[in-house]
Amino acid sequence: MSPGGTSRPIVAALIDENLSRRAALRAAAAHLAAAGIADAEREARFLALGVLGLTARDLALDGARAVGAAGAAALSAALARRAAGEPVARILSAWEFWGLPFRLAPETLVPRPDTETLVEAALGLVPDRDAPLSVLDLGVGSGCILVALLSELPAARGLGLDRSEGALRTARANARANGVGERARFAAGDWCDALRGPFDLAVSNPPYIASAVIPGLDRAVAEHDPAAALDGGPDGLDAYRRILAGLTGLIAPGGLVLLEIGYDQAGAVGDLARTAGWTGRGLFRDLAGRDRVLAFSA
Repeated sequence: MSPGGTSRPIVAALIDENLSRRAALRAAAAHLAAAGIADAEREARFLALGVLGLTARDLALDGARAVGAAGAAALSAALARRAAGEPVARILSAWEFWGLPFRLAPETLVPRPDTETLVEAALGLVPDRDAPLSVLDLGVGSGCILVALLSELPAARGLGLDRSEGALRTARANARANGVGERARFAAGDWCDALRGPFDLAVSNPPYIASAVIPGLDRAVAEHDPAAALDGGPDGLDAYRRILAGLTGLIAPGGLVLLEIGYDQAGAVGDLARTAGWTGRGLFRDLAGRDRVLAFSA
């Protein structure tokens, strides 16, 4: 029993405290491989460095040092969680996006490389990166999109909206940690309700998965991502309807709206946008060649 009287699960000592850092990394990779984890060596390295608080340089120059009791216990616990299906990013509560570090929370999605397509597309359409733009991020989550954009648009200011207070706290902290906190504001809101424009650029990675599909997703998503950030309603399009209707009148002349979409949603979202009076500015594909982002202007 714990001091408070609540029992806690006991994690087997998967890593011996006397192992060197290098040996512990090899043992961690072997454990994950035996558990059927793809790319076990890479994931073990992420976990070992993150849990032990090491850099690659530490491992290279001081890899013979023993991990010690505390390090072995922490790494053993992390390996057990990964073998049970929890993603590395969730275990570390941190991940990288656009070359920047981001803290995560249970209320935020793990930033994914596909979403960098949205940042790249927005930057490519902005005519002047040094202009004092006003940027809106709907469903800001960890803040990764807004912070990445502000890092590339030095005179821009941004507003991130989210319904989750936990997400807003995380996004605010990430903006400060990445040096754009003074140019970013965050507020609780339900899509475009009560917003006042104008904004030069609006972006969003909204929930776009049909409700019935979510239980069949990969365990890393279905069991560990926040449902509110995934569930797009019966047809996956609920958020797009709200956003495209709500942004009418909030975008400055010549301004842009960019939305991340599911791989098979370009036609449906494009139809919604045209009905709402938006003009298409392009379809952008991710590194796998799948439709990923739609851009519009007023």
